[in-house]
Amino acid sequence: MARGNTRQRIQDVALDLFADQGYEKTSLREIAERLEVTKAALYYHFKTKEDIVISLFQDLSRPIDDLIAWAEEQPRTLETKREILRRYHEALMGAAPLFRFMQENQATVRELSIGDHFKARVITLTRLIQEPDLDMVDRMRCISALFTMHASMFFMQNVEGDPEEKREAVLEVAIGLVTEAHEGR
Repeated sequence: MARGNTRQRIQDVALDLFADQGYEKTSLREIAERLEVTKAALYYHFKTKEDIVISLFQDLSRPIDDLIAWAEEQPRTLETKREILRRYHEALMGAAPLFRFMQENQATVRELSIGDHFKARVITLTRLIQEPDLDMVDRMRCISALFTMHASMFFMQNVEGDPEEKREAVLEVAIGLVTEAHEGR
């Protein structure tokens, strides 16, 4: 099996175990057993549980960093801001298991300082979807657009309905907030 595939399998299994049992209660031995590999084989890729979690956040950050780089090169139009939200929503959907981990293991996220890295990206995205001269209510609308997406990662799983319809609804609400903030100017 290729190294990249093994690394991904380790991350997936570890994330499942961390979410189900908690980070603290999961051992490298359990991860290796679930993968049906030796601890030595696991060590080849990751020396500690912390290394696994950090790698997961780095993988999540890559598409967000790419989005930020793209957004900073675009004209500051309403359509660009809508596209930022669409692309960010896609990145979040791809990271749904990581959000489950974050919800279930908040103390670990704080201890590893990975939350600070994520927070910095969210602040940058907030800056990119609003204009500096917006009044406080409209700035709050822009901030709320991102947090609508974040909250949906946790709460929409408890809402009855078609998953695709729920994803579209979240994106529509977020885009509506940014549109209202910019069209009311």
